[in-house]
Amino acid sequence: MDHGIALLMFPALLVMILLGYPVAFTLAGVAMVFAALGSWLGIFSFHDLGFVPLKLLGIMQNTTLLAVPLFVFMGLVLEKSKLAEDLLKATHQLFAKLGSSMPMAVVLVGALLAASTGIVGATVVTMGVLALPSLLKKGYPPPLSAGVIAASGTLGQIIPPSIVLILLGDMMSVDVGDLFIGALVPGMGLVGLYLIYLFVVERRSLRLVAEGQKEEPIALKPLVASLLPAIALMILVLGSILGGIASPTEAAGCGALGALGIAGLKKRWSFELFRHAGEQTAKITAMVFFILVGAQFFGVVFRGLHGDALITEMVLNLELPKGMILVALMALLFVLGFFLDFLEICFIVVPIIQPILTRLGFDPLWIAILIALNLQTSFLTPPFGFALFYLKGVAPKEVTTRDLYLGVSPFIALQVVLMVLVASFPALVTYLPKKVF
Repeated sequence: MDHGIALLMFPALLVMILLGYPVAFTLAGVAMVFAALGSWLGIFSFHDLGFVPLKLLGIMQNTTLLAVPLFVFMGLVLEKSKLAEDLLKATHQLFAKLGSSMPMAVVLVGALLAASTGIVGATVVTMGVLALPSLLKKGYPPPLSAGVIAASGTLGQIIPPSIVLILLGDMMSVDVGDLFIGALVPGMGLVGLYLIYLFVVERRSLRLVAEGQKEEPIALKPLVASLLPAIALMILVLGSILGGIASPTEAAGCGALGALGIAGLKKRWSFELFRHAGEQTAKITAMVFFILVGAQFFGVVFRGLHGDALITEMVLNLELPKGMILVALMALLFVLGFFLDFLEICFIVVPIIQPILTRLGFDPLWIAILIALNLQTSFLTPPFGFALFYLKGVAPKEVTTRDLYLGVSPFIALQVVLMVLVASFPALVTYLPKKVF
């Protein structure tokens, strides 16, 4: 009973979140209630809360986490400077000239935006507003149109620079640069699977979109003007990390400056853009760090009640094959992704399951990429996938919820295929970091 009380913290937390209370304050509030209850039962000492200021000091001194607001700012500046709109038009024109399709252009734009911004919600909404009406107008079925936008918009979860990878690296004590490099093959592999699927689907049903596919001759100057800035920014950010020239935080600073430069080159820089990006960055960063502060209270109380030891002991005493334990924990994260944002999972759940996976001898780098892929899949999965809510909010009336669910199903299956491949062949993640460094 002494240990078992800690396990009640998770149901209490989930209930309060589902009731609509702010996550950061719910984390701290639930922690304090159980601290008081544990103290009353004589199994928790309030002196343990003295670890919280030390943990918060560690967060404040952690330069890696500075990359979060810098990458957020970079993404917001690029969003307001209409990089996505330019990329979508140019890439669609290029793909049409090559005899390919607009959905494939959407996937490529999603990958470029993921490598440039990494902000999932903004990418899904932007492409939903710009591309979804055009896809429907050209005769693409609503499920396919909605599915490809939702799936492409979530690529920012796994393709670096990803805020998810930065936070996972910090929580799991894995070098963020290694995570970025390790995510390249899975990220590009997922893009490749999407493109192959769309190619097969459209070759089977060309008659649905045969009309209206004639495009104007390709204009080289607008194409280069749209693609070059995004590619240059990718090289600046990722190239500096891969080349060992800059740390992820330094690369994020270069990316933020580069985003302002792109806005200036496109003659879209203004004080209003700068003010808006700054305000939104402050709000998003405050949300992330408030949740992180609340998670510190929750974690200290949970460990003070010996909850981490209980869970580790329970799992290891099952004497199951370690592969089966890995599958079970990944399934748990997948289900939690229905209800919790990636921030809560990173800050609350990952520190609890990490000791189990470490005891079993799994490579933390490989596990971190598997978790990122898992969270990306949960972003799409009905009925609580966050990408679906983002897209439904901007979709035309003719796109129903059923269309959304049907549309994302093949892409979820492709993500599961990739997860199985990465789980079966860890070298897909670990090979490049060893080669680069």
